[in-house]
Amino acid sequence: MTQLTEKPAINATSEMRAAKRLVIKVGSAILCAPDGAPRSEWLSSLADDVASLRNDGRQVVIVTSGAIALGRHKLGLSGALRLDEKQAASAAGQVALAEAWQSAFAPHGINIAQILLTLDDTEGRRRYLNARTTLRTLLDLGALPLVNENDTIATSEIRYGDNDRLAAHAAQLIGSDLLVILSDIDGLYTADPRKDSSAKHIDVVDVITPEIEQSAGGANASAGVGSGGMASKIAAAKIAGGAGCAAIIAPGTGNNPIKAILDGGASTLFRPSTTPANARRLWIGGRLKPAGQIMIDDGAAKALQKGASLLPAGVAEVRGNFTRGDAVEIITKGDKVIAQGLSAYYSEEMRAIAGCKSDQLEAVLGYKRRPAVVEKDDLVLRTEK
Repeated sequence: MTQLTEKPAINATSEMRAAKRLVIKVGSAILCAPDGAPRSEWLSSLADDVASLRNDGRQVVIVTSGAIALGRHKLGLSGALRLDEKQAASAAGQVALAEAWQSAFAPHGINIAQILLTLDDTEGRRRYLNARTTLRTLLDLGALPLVNENDTIATSEIRYGDNDRLAAHAAQLIGSDLLVILSDIDGLYTADPRKDSSAKHIDVVDVITPEIEQSAGGANASAGVGSGGMASKIAAAKIAGGAGCAAIIAPGTGNNPIKAILDGGASTLFRPSTTPANARRLWIGGRLKPAGQIMIDDGAAKALQKGASLLPAGVAEVRGNFTRGDAVEIITKGDKVIAQGLSAYYSEEMRAIAGCKSDQLEAVLGYKRRPAVVEKDDLVLRTEK
């Protein structure tokens, strides 16, 4: 007799336990006390959680709000702020924010590294590549990237407006498999539980439907800080899900909020609509119009089929003019297109180093760069379609 084995339940706890690369978003409402100071004890408890994740071999990026909230307190600003006052508050608050995070992680011997982004930095391909390379290098070096919006220079045209969406784009940048949004509420309900006592908690969302989006309430006005509400968190989960990244909305006001999720605490899991690999293949191989072509030799073509990056030594000819981050077709000497990828070099740079070995690049260019002209993670073989 065949015994049927039940599949393990998929929920926030199981997703958290399986995640290898996480982005954790912390909002102003849970980071800052009513007097505008950082909640040091809470920060220390989160640092304990993150250190534990890292000790288990996980990679973690934190997206943090709080610069304006901390800065307005330091500068004595009150009431509704003008744009220039917000930018001034952000400039003052960034220092306090970084100091608070570093103090929390210092007992664990973890160095934080601050990265300030705007919408342009994650939507323009060249800036996207720069931001992604920096984030991944920091992770490889064992640092803890601390990401925030660059409010000191951002105007309405290039702002995210809330760090929920910024966190989702950060998850895209690093190929994260889980985005955790810590909130002042324990997940999604069928209605705003602060207004409707009959609202029911939703544990898992398989598909973000219009009904799910309509169930979102507004920002928690009682907190007095922060710009994101449940609607922005669902929007972030949708962005992350489209990139193959699951998302969790979980309560963050109590100590050790990540441990609480691992222990089965209440939260809402948004399952991704695809895998990270499929999402990236579709974007690079199908949605980006190529700006040029790179002709490669037979040896390079065989190396690409085995999953290698494209090195300058294998480049035979460069066609067209393109910039770093543009999509390029990769062709054989018979003009057969075998792949498409994102160029790590400008076309004029690539022409200069075509056929060169990796140890010759600095002498030719006059500066040091990564050796691959197209990284394997930025390359899609046509045979994969």
